Amino acid sequence: MSLREEVEVAFINHFGGEPDIVVCAPGRVNLIGEHTDYNGGFVMPMAIDRAMYIAVRYRRDDTVVLLSADFNHKARFNLKKFNYIKPHWCEYIKGVAHALQRRNLSLRGWDGAMLGNVPRGSGLSSSAALELAAAKAFSEVSNFPWDPVDMAVAGQEAENNWVGVNCGIMDQMISACGKAGHAYLLDCRSLKGEHVPLPDGVRVVILDTATRRGLVDSAYNERRSQCEDAAKFFGVELLRDVSPEAFFKRADELPECTRKRARHVITEDQRTLAAAEAMRSGDSKRLGQLMYESHVSLRDDFEVCNDALNTMVECAMAHPACLGARMTGAGFGGCAVALVREDAAADFEREVAAAYQQATQLEPAVYVCVATDGARRL
Repeated sequence: MSLREEVEVAFINHFGGEPDIVVCAPGRVNLIGEHTDYNGGFVMPMAIDRAMYIAVRYRRDDTVVLLSADFNHKARFNLKKFNYIKPHWCEYIKGVAHALQRRNLSLRGWDGAMLGNVPRGSGLSSSAALELAAAKAFSEVSNFPWDPVDMAVAGQEAENNWVGVNCGIMDQMISACGKAGHAYLLDCRSLKGEHVPLPDGVRVVILDTATRRGLVDSAYNERRSQCEDAAKFFGVELLRDVSPEAFFKRADELPECTRKRARHVITEDQRTLAAAEAMRSGDSKRLGQLMYESHVSLRDDFEVCNDALNTMVECAMAHPACLGARMTGAGFGGCAVALVREDAAADFEREVAAAYQQATQLEPAVYVCVATDGARRL
């Protein structure tokens, strides 16, 4: 049974009768461009074939009634009067409603059953998938035009201002704007994006280390502060505006830690742009090389890898079908991503999982992914 069929069955069992529509929004993996988003730089995520699905039935009042089939939890709130209560999956839906109402959009109520297969806590952005699926549900029920970029910003506002998580814009943008067969080169300052085709003959493989991110908040805030210090040193608002030439000319004047953080961000922007060019020309070998160079920079300069991530990347790179691999996401656990020859993807999946488990005694999850479309009505 497909996930769409499962969510429809969950709706029927809980609400009685069939849903009017089903919407979905994907999770994502970032191919390259890590910790560049809050520095105004470039990222290149890809929407993956793991998503949040919502089966929806229209209501004639202002109430939203929800079933999370993943947790077997129920929730409801009224669109005319609702407040933040406590950390709960429903707050993401309420946050989206609040962000949409701030745009003077008139929202209607709906019944919804939700089910997803984006692994939670793995860095594949299950929260953005939920936010964009909810935004799509509101758009369909309330009949307002779907603007992917504005809906992505609304999702980010929900997470920042309602849920209280200080995320960047990348996750919501790719969940809204993904395109099958493509990654998305995003300028995080202008929010302008370009769909870039994946090279022929390769597959993207997500490698979940079976470790979950620890110390992320404090480490994230510390690195963000170090990047801001470096930008101030160069007299710019964001490190995005420091060229490699300008950086290396004065790099020795910076404290060592600040210098390393800035060097990662500035060179990572260049790698991301180079990776997009490699993809446009179908150069999968160059793309893989840039991905591994990104990992080395994240490991040595930004220092956000843990032993599990480094081991996973080493296991991936040792396989003859692997063109490149890197940690992906905030770091300190979670997932790595690899670019692999399509004809050997199944062997890679099996052999790298076994090598990693032997090295760490941890059982990984490995997903061979397909690039998919963004939030949509099915």
